[in-house]
Amino acid sequence: MVMPVLVAVAGALIWGLMAACARIECVDAARAGARMAARSETRAAVLRAARDAAPEGARVVLVREGDLVRVRVEARLPGPGRLTAQVTGEAVALAEETVGR
Repeated sequence: MVMPVLVAVAGALIWGLMAACARIECVDAARAGARMAARSETRAAVLRAARDAAPEGARVVLVREGDLVRVRVEARLPGPGRLTAQVTGEAVALAEETVGR
C-alpha cells in the first residue's frame, strides 16, 4: 500500500519540477524577445529568438504599446490525464529609440 503512494508522490514532484522549469523557460524567452524588440530588431527576428528560447510548441505574442514593447510566451505542459498546465512568461521593455526624448 505504501509503494503506490510513494510512486504517486514522486511523480507529482517530478511533474511540479517540470512545470517550474517550463515557467523559467517562458520568462527567459519573453525577456530575450523584449530586449530584441527594444533594440528595434525586425518582428520576425524577435519572434524567432523568443520561440528558440521557449519550450517546444509555445505561443509568442509581441505587442507595441506606445514606448513599451511587451512579449508574452505561453506554453502548455502535458500532464497525466486532466493535469495539464498552462505556463506563461511576460516581459516589458522601453524601446531604445524613445530614450532621451
